[in-house]
Amino acid sequence: MNSIDSIDLNLLRVFHAIVEERSLTQAGERLTLSQPAISYSLGRLRTLFNDPLFTRTRSGMQPTPTALELSEIVGRALDTVREAMRHAEHFDPVISARTFRLSLSDAGELAYLAPICEALGQRAPHIKLQVGATPIDEIEEAMRANRLDFAIGHLPRLTATTHHVTLFEETYVCMTRRRPGLPRGATLTPQQFNEAAHVRVTSIEHSHHSVNDALRAQGIHPTVALELSRFASVPNVLGVTDWYATLPRRLAHIFNRDGQFSIYEPPVRLPGAAVTLHWHANFDKDEGNLWLRLLMAEIIGKFQAL
Repeated sequence: MNSIDSIDLNLLRVFHAIVEERSLTQAGERLTLSQPAISYSLGRLRTLFNDPLFTRTRSGMQPTPTALELSEIVGRALDTVREAMRHAEHFDPVISARTFRLSLSDAGELAYLAPICEALGQRAPHIKLQVGATPIDEIEEAMRANRLDFAIGHLPRLTATTHHVTLFEETYVCMTRRRPGLPRGATLTPQQFNEAAHVRVTSIEHSHHSVNDALRAQGIHPTVALELSRFASVPNVLGVTDWYATLPRRLAHIFNRDGQFSIYEPPVRLPGAAVTLHWHANFDKDEGNLWLRLLMAEIIGKFQAL
């Protein structure tokens, strides 16, 4: 068995570069190493892991099954080393080229991502974001393992296991295409709501399921014409139908910037949803983590004004 004391950790950087670039030449350029140096390092890696690791093909250096298995492990190890080195560095947002990973639902992307990116472009032009929707059961572990920096949304199951701050309380409205014959009041009656056809959105976030449950519990059983897993296509669908959708208030106002929709209060009281920003205790004092979460809290906190 090889001891870690006998391994040159730079070999792992070479391995990771070849996995990502699929080319010895491009891996060398990325690491500023010569072609012979990359080839020598690959030879040492093959001996170390007792596997060819890569096969030369017309489409580049293809990883073997062993290399594919190792790639995720090595990637995490390098991320951990980089994180450790950050503790010796002062974070300066003006020059930092750090990558932050953020979990958002599609509603969160539509509502918050643009202003966050606008602020980063102005205050931290070299910082990069990786954004996706991480299943809630995986968020805490991904944060602990430094595969994810932040999660934003209505995530009550995370409050016991992560550090967090409440950004605002989300409420819900009903939206439909503006047209003659619509209800005149500001609030739909149960009859008006039930008689309309609806677009129902089921999201990874618990709050949207709670809204549907609350409607049923109060005797509201609308006809569902379309069920979606994401909010992104809602305005396009409502724009060509007479259907209604129940959605977060802030998202409805974003969709209705040109005034083509009418927005109503729902016919019954619906549960609010606390939108929270989460991070892991391990990185509570990390300068970059602190800077970005304060920035996001500042930006998203402005949504309370709606």
